[in-house]
Amino acid sequence: MSNSPRKILVTCALPYANGALHLGHMLEHIQADIWVRFQRMRGHQIHFVCADDAHGTPIMLKANELGMTPEQLIENVKAEHIADFNGFNISFDHYHSTHSEENKQLSAEIYTKLKANGFIKNRVISQLFDPEKQMFLPDRFVKGTCPKCKAEDQYGDNCEVCSATYSPMELIQPRSVLSGATPVVKESEHLFFDLPRFEGMLKEWTRSGSLQTEIANKMQEWFESGLQQWDISRDAPYFGFQIPDTENKFFYVWLDAPIGYMASFKNLCDRTGLDFNEFWKKESTTELYHFIGKDIVYFHSLFWPAMLEGSDYRKPTNVFAHGYVTVDGYKMSKSRGTFIQAQTYLKHLDPECLRYYYAAKLNSRIEDLDFNLEDFVQRVNSDIVNKLVNLASRTAGFITKRFDGKLASELAEPALFGEFIAQGEQIARYFESREYNKAIREIMALTDKANKYIDDKAPWVIAKEEGKEAELQAVCSMGLEMFRVLMSYLKPVLPALAERAEAFLQTELRWDNIDTPLFGKQIMPFKALFSRLEKKQIDVVIEETKALFASNEQAVKKVEKSAHAPVEPIAPEITIDDFAKLDLRVAKVIKCEAVPKSDKLLRFELDLGDHTRQVFSGIKAAYQSPAELEGRFVIMIANLAPRKMSFGLSEGMILSAGTGGTDLFLLSADSGVSAGMQVK
Repeated sequence: MSNSPRKILVTCALPYANGALHLGHMLEHIQADIWVRFQRMRGHQIHFVCADDAHGTPIMLKANELGMTPEQLIENVKAEHIADFNGFNISFDHYHSTHSEENKQLSAEIYTKLKANGFIKNRVISQLFDPEKQMFLPDRFVKGTCPKCKAEDQYGDNCEVCSATYSPMELIQPRSVLSGATPVVKESEHLFFDLPRFEGMLKEWTRSGSLQTEIANKMQEWFESGLQQWDISRDAPYFGFQIPDTENKFFYVWLDAPIGYMASFKNLCDRTGLDFNEFWKKESTTELYHFIGKDIVYFHSLFWPAMLEGSDYRKPTNVFAHGYVTVDGYKMSKSRGTFIQAQTYLKHLDPECLRYYYAAKLNSRIEDLDFNLEDFVQRVNSDIVNKLVNLASRTAGFITKRFDGKLASELAEPALFGEFIAQGEQIARYFESREYNKAIREIMALTDKANKYIDDKAPWVIAKEEGKEAELQAVCSMGLEMFRVLMSYLKPVLPALAERAEAFLQTELRWDNIDTPLFGKQIMPFKALFSRLEKKQIDVVIEETKALFASNEQAVKKVEKSAHAPVEPIAPEITIDDFAKLDLRVAKVIKCEAVPKSDKLLRFELDLGDHTRQVFSGIKAAYQSPAELEGRFVIMIANLAPRKMSFGLSEGMILSAGTGGTDLFLLSADSGVSAGMQVK
């Protein structure tokens, strides 16, 4: 394998911006991150980018459900996603959003090129139309009975019960999600990408080595069934980019989502001075790799390369697809507590454990990976704690206590050291080809060999014998040299442990210095480098996951129940003059704290511009971290008569909305307001 410097751009599939990341997502990002870190260690110029996929109907529905704008939703979710990726040490050079100016410009440019080159076609299609809202209904704005299994209350594009996909026109007894009305069929002109025009190019490209064999074979099935023109437009309302030179037409999310790879890199280029065209021009000699799940192969191996070809950009060097994650042999399950979110895992477990376990089972094929919980605990403790870290812990103490932390000036076993170095290129080939499980097996075989050497030499016995100081130093130094080599090989997989090992050994672990012993090096006193994994930690994660989804289901049932509950009688009628008596003001939260001995109340100090007020509000269940509210602007009734309470005087009322308990949301003022401003 050549070690000449390469220029590489790597992306992962874009997580959708309407929910939390889970351990299935992390499989892909850990797989890509290991590969990226390995390439960096080999001295290549590599750029690793990703973004949130932030457009489409589900975003609109979720935002509407949460009572916020789509822009607010995607910003909140993006912050959560970045925190999760940072938690798992995913080393992105940049993380962006498809709802960005760069993506808007690139999407328009690519569409315009495709149109100019004759690859965009206009066609009138029949769609469902809401007669009450007077609008065309995107797939997810329609619900009805599945035409295949007859399951009720299914969306207009696929059934969540039998997994069938279909057109909204096929739904039995369709209804509008917006109004409940029965849709009617109306015609609308849509824009189509002429995918069949690229069949010859795609047949050649899919067999060029740019796809895994399994994908290339699957492509032949799609070619045999015939490629179809692809509808790239959606009618308003749609959260996305408006198509140039159209009215009320928006790009379908799958058009601008892959362009988001380019947009994220473009943002990085603009900030750092990188040459965007060097990586994306048609004649580029740089390398481009996409790590994706097997569920989106169709888009990345047909539509995406065809779009790039048709708009005069380069195609990917390779698309690496992986399988799904199962837990104990089953699909991830909310009821079993195995649909584990990234943030739940990070609260209780070391991310390095999952990185190692995934690496130990990952290969280059499109196979599902089983996250076996019992095997997870056993393998992490056996390999990392009992073998790898133990190699350092049982030799470093002698070096510190008997030799002031100084290693020997020569190798005790040059031939053995040579065996460890000789395996480097084979391990590198395994990392390069994404055969991580084979790399881990090689590394663990060397770890066993290193531990056997220490067992055979028994430095704890040598330490008790007189006149064997040099031998003791040489044996223990040899153990630490082997530990250094092993940690260098594992650095792409265990970056945090490698960083601690570097601090302990007082040297940087690089691929180009693996064969250079630490002759006479001063090391730091040994401290525990890794903690054992306990079964009870897993149990906590499982139980917390069950509780999380149970509470979500209860919240949904609570809303559904309230929708069918007896309606409270409406209070006596008031006039507009009565309502006008309410003086609603913007107030800034100066301080917010829990009221001692109260399960419900929070105490607010509010700034109304010219004076401050103290207000008690019974929303503690919804805001468990009251200090986070400080600095926010809220709406309050300023002319409500003060009320004396056992905790103090409450001088007004803060307005909130919701069904109660944890489902309460403060009515917040928009940015740009000032304290004391009247709300009219």
